[in-house]
Amino acid sequence: METRAEGTGRILLFRGALDATAAARLWPEALRAARGAGPLRLDLSGVTQLDTAGAVLLLRLEAVAGRAEWQGLPPGPLQALLDRTREALAKPVPRPPAPLPFLGRVGEAVWNQGRQALTRIAFLGEALVAGFGTLRHPWRLRGSEVLRHLDEAGLRAFGLTALLGFLIGLILAFQSSIPMRQFGAEIFIPNLVGISLLRELGPLMAAVILAGRTGSAYAAELGTMTVNEEIDALRIMGIDPIAWLVLPRLLAAMLVMPVLSLLMDLSGLLGMTTVMMTLGFPPIAVIHQLQAWVRLKDLIGGLAKAAAFGLAIGLVGCRAGLSAGRGPRAVGDAATSAVVGGIVSIVVLDGIFAVLFFRLGW
Repeated sequence: METRAEGTGRILLFRGALDATAAARLWPEALRAARGAGPLRLDLSGVTQLDTAGAVLLLRLEAVAGRAEWQGLPPGPLQALLDRTREALAKPVPRPPAPLPFLGRVGEAVWNQGRQALTRIAFLGEALVAGFGTLRHPWRLRGSEVLRHLDEAGLRAFGLTALLGFLIGLILAFQSSIPMRQFGAEIFIPNLVGISLLRELGPLMAAVILAGRTGSAYAAELGTMTVNEEIDALRIMGIDPIAWLVLPRLLAAMLVMPVLSLLMDLSGLLGMTTVMMTLGFPPIAVIHQLQAWVRLKDLIGGLAKAAAFGLAIGLVGCRAGLSAGRGPRAVGDAATSAVVGGIVSIVVLDGIFAVLFFRLGW
C-alpha cells in the first residue's frame, strides 16, 4: 500500500493481492491513513486478487473517512465481491430474543416437562405394542441377543453384586450393633438386617448396579447406532427397532434383576453372619432368628420390586439411546441421562411399592 497526498485529500494506492494475510498486515496502517484524511481516494488499479477480508478492509476505510472515491476497480468478479460484502455488512445484526419473565420461564419449563412426559409415555406404548406383537409372532424375538444381554447384565455383574452385598450386610450389622448393645438386644440384629435387605436394600442396591452398568451401556449402544444413522436404516428397511433392539434388552433386564437381588440378599446375610460371629453368636442362632422373623412374602415382594426396577431401567436406557441427538457429545449425554433417569425411576417406584405394600398389609 502506498499513501499519496492530493490537495486536501489523500490517495491510498493498493497493489498485488489484497487477501486475508495482506488485510491483516495493512489494517492498522490503512486506518491511520484514512482517519482524518478529508477526501479519500482508493486506487485499486494495481489489485490482482481480492477476497472477503480485503473487501471488508476497503469498506472499513470508506466508513472511517466518511466519503471515498473508488478508482481502478474493474467491473466483474472483484466488483461483485465488493457489492456482496457491502450488502452483508449493511444487514442488521439480529438481536437475541428478550428474556422471558419469571412466569414465562416457569410456563416454558412446565411445557417442556410435559412434552418429555408425553414422549416417555409414547415410548412405553410402542414397547407394549411391540411386546404383544412378539407374543403373536415369537420368531421376531432374537434369542441370541437375549442371551448376550443376560450374560452382560447378569453374569458379569455377579462379582460386583456379591462384593457390594457382603459389604452392605457387614456395615448394617456393625452399625446396628452399637445402639442394640446398650439394651442387650444384639441377637435381634439378624431380624433388622434380614428384613431390610430382602424388602428394600437388596432390590434397591441391585437396581443401582444395573442402572450404572447396564442402563448406561444400553444408552451408549443405541445412542451410537442413532448417531451413525443405523436406526434410520432399520426403519427404512421396514424393521421395527423397538422389536429388534429394545425388547431383547428389556427382557434381559427384567430376568436378571431378581437374580441380582437374590444374590445381593444372600451375600448381605453372609456379611451380617460374619459380624454376628465376631460378636459371639454362632451361625445357627442367626439362622433361627431369620427363620422366626423373615417371611416368604418379604422375599417375594423384594423380587417383584426387582423385576419392576429392571423393566424401568431398561426402558429409560433404551429411550435415552434412541432419542440421542447428533454430535460428539450425544452418546455421553445419552449415557448420563440413562443413569440419572434410571436411579430416579427406581426411587419413585420404590416409594410406590412402599405405599402399595402398606395398603396391602405386607
